[in-house]
Amino acid sequence: MRTKKRNLFMVMLFISMIFNLEMTAQTPIKIACIGDSVTAGYLLANPTTESYPSQLQILMGNQYEVKNFGHSGATLLKKGSTPYFKTEKCAEAIAYRPDIAIIHLGLNDTDPRNWPNYREDFDADYSWLIDTLKTQNPKVKIYICKMTPIFNEHPRFKSGTRDWFWQVQEHINGIAKANNVKLIDLHEKLYNRPDLFPDALHPTKEGATILAKIVYENITQDFGGLKLSPVFTDNMVLQRNQPIVIYGNANGGEKVEITLDNKKEITTTNEFGKWKINFPAVKSGGTHQITISSKEKKIVLKNILIGDVWFCSGQSNMAFPLYKSENGIAEVKKAINNTNLRLFNFEATAETDEKAWDSITLEKTNRLEFFSGKWKISDSLSAKDFSAIAYYFGQNIAREENVPIGLIQVAVGGSPIESWIDRYTLEHDDKVVDVLTNWRKSDFMMPWVRSRADENLKNAKNPKQRHPYGPCYNYETGVTHFTDFPIKGIIWYQGESNAHNIELYEHLMPVLVESWRKAWANSLPFYYVQLSGTDRPTWPSFRDAQNKIQKNIANSGMAISMDYGDATNVHPIQKKQVGDRLALLALKYTYGKSIIANGPSAQKATQKGDLIIVSFSNAKQLSTANNKELTGFELVTEKGIRIESKATIIKNEVSINIPKGEKIKTVLYAWKPYTKANLVNEANLPCSTFQLDLNNKN
Repeated sequence: MRTKKRNLFMVMLFISMIFNLEMTAQTPIKIACIGDSVTAGYLLANPTTESYPSQLQILMGNQYEVKNFGHSGATLLKKGSTPYFKTEKCAEAIAYRPDIAIIHLGLNDTDPRNWPNYREDFDADYSWLIDTLKTQNPKVKIYICKMTPIFNEHPRFKSGTRDWFWQVQEHINGIAKANNVKLIDLHEKLYNRPDLFPDALHPTKEGATILAKIVYENITQDFGGLKLSPVFTDNMVLQRNQPIVIYGNANGGEKVEITLDNKKEITTTNEFGKWKINFPAVKSGGTHQITISSKEKKIVLKNILIGDVWFCSGQSNMAFPLYKSENGIAEVKKAINNTNLRLFNFEATAETDEKAWDSITLEKTNRLEFFSGKWKISDSLSAKDFSAIAYYFGQNIAREENVPIGLIQVAVGGSPIESWIDRYTLEHDDKVVDVLTNWRKSDFMMPWVRSRADENLKNAKNPKQRHPYGPCYNYETGVTHFTDFPIKGIIWYQGESNAHNIELYEHLMPVLVESWRKAWANSLPFYYVQLSGTDRPTWPSFRDAQNKIQKNIANSGMAISMDYGDATNVHPIQKKQVGDRLALLALKYTYGKSIIANGPSAQKATQKGDLIIVSFSNAKQLSTANNKELTGFELVTEKGIRIESKATIIKNEVSINIPKGEKIKTVLYAWKPYTKANLVNEANLPCSTFQLDLNNKN
């Protein structure tokens, strides 16, 4: 019996040895990385170990053999400046007869010597390369890549490359479909990482690491398993009366089961590991639960409400916390009573205060890990540091509409408007595209903004170190996490860091609104706060510009705050009043309430003898906020001399005395940085700062 067992053991051992020998001798799967200088590893200290194909080899393991067939300067176009098909690397790649081919070409085709002349050949030339690889190995699996970014510092960016790049990118999408080959997106995850492209074209070792990981994920379809967007957590609010959208990532081809209460949907991730499910729109009411399951993981989201979600953004006056506001401590103590209010504070990793950041903060900022947060129920802990203005706004809407309100706060103290606009929009805006190039030395950026960023970045070693004051940054690391999530509308308080350049803000504010609405694919209501009163010289003109801007932005409205300003502090503590006024705008124009939401609006100034009569809309009966003498009106003579003049209210008009012998050109109201102007209408809502030429409509 023992002999039989011993013989059986020896046989099994022999079979195992033979199997291992066969495995050892098995030919590895061959991967050819075909491309230009990005593939070759140009600018890297050691391309042999640092290029993306070299790093891909480590990820793929010994069962694969990865070879680099990159040629610097290569064009896909056969008539291009350095045609890839004529290079030794191309001949070697074809002779290699790869099992898998990764093609990343097109960047050099954006050169003015190439794309303008031979663009009609691009599809055919790309198809030739694909067909040639298939001829050598009919079973080859081919992936063609959307190009890595070309950033705006590139010397020929504005002279054509910017536009030709996107044209080539679109052709690559079509070529993948026409040739029935896979598409890898090497653009998306690097487009928001200019810090990894020292010459605006070639990635660093870390950039190559990201490229290798993207290619690895696409080949293996291992995208790291089931994950959700940061917006999906316990205690969240889902937008009512719109399809409920739940989305995330999982491994390619993996089935994901999503259950909302008793409704179940099953979907399969696409080739990029992304999945999305739409549930039918529902009305508000009840508490809900969502379960998301894949083969290896299960996520349960509890205590969910359905109501209205508002996105609350801007700079420090939006970020100003409830506990610091007037009567804020008392409000914090009773915050738990707002059971229909849910708060998502996407908090910053570091304050932009006057100190140098450490290396960890700098690295997290570059990696777009600047914000973190989750949904919380309104109570003394969650409300304490939440935006006071947003909190009071939400409290009003929840009470008046009797529905749950979710508030998402993404705000950064001191941040300029450029930091909140997406990169593509700024790149294609010829007025501001150059701000992207070196914003820390650009006169378009307020000197204080630049100096504060310089202070924070004293320890930075990367000359392209990111910062939340930089163009695009807050959009890329903050806003973009929420644009697939249905919301009701947006409230905004920002402008203090752009008040030095009024004309620029007049241009950028509508640009921001349009870009956000495009990102959400929804013409969302946009309500914003006019700057308050404080001792800064440009603020009257800036407030006037903000007042006019709302007429150029459909479905928008402005809440006036100058009557709650502070002469010495840019952060007045009276936040409830401002939140209440934003809520009035939303209740009237979004929720259709029959209420007065706007203050008096100056329409026309006409001279009648020794008087100037100013007429107003939104005013059945004008009065003063403090029942004192009307203040705030000035007249400007033809010589430009400003004269403070006595003004009197006559129902819905204001009469102003003209000093004897003076020829008046313009009427000013509240045209001081810090003003005590006090004109209101019957709803006690204030009139905005304005300037009005005689006999001309404002």
